[in-house]
Amino acid sequence: MANHESSEKRIRQTVKLTLHNKYYAKTARNAVRKLRATREKDEAAKMLPQVSAMLDKLAKRNIIHKNKAANLKSSLALHVNKL
Repeated sequence: MANHESSEKRIRQTVKLTLHNKYYAKTARNAVRKLRATREKDEAAKMLPQVSAMLDKLAKRNIIHKNKAANLKSSLALHVNKL
C-alpha cells in the first residue's frame, strides 16, 4: 500500500483516468463494429468521417497507438469503398 500522500493521490487519479479512457475506447470500438456491420453505402459513407475522427482523438490522447488508428481507418475506408 502507498505510504505517501502524493502516491495515494496518484493512485486515485490513475483509477479515474483509466475509467475515462476505457469508456472512450469502448465507444470507439462499438462505432467501428457498427460501421463494419453496415451494408448500405450511403449510411456507411456518412458514418466514416465520424468514426475516423473518434479514432484520431484516441490516438492523439495515447489511448490507442497511432498506427492502430491508421490501420483501422484504412480498413474501414476499404470496407466502405467495397459496398
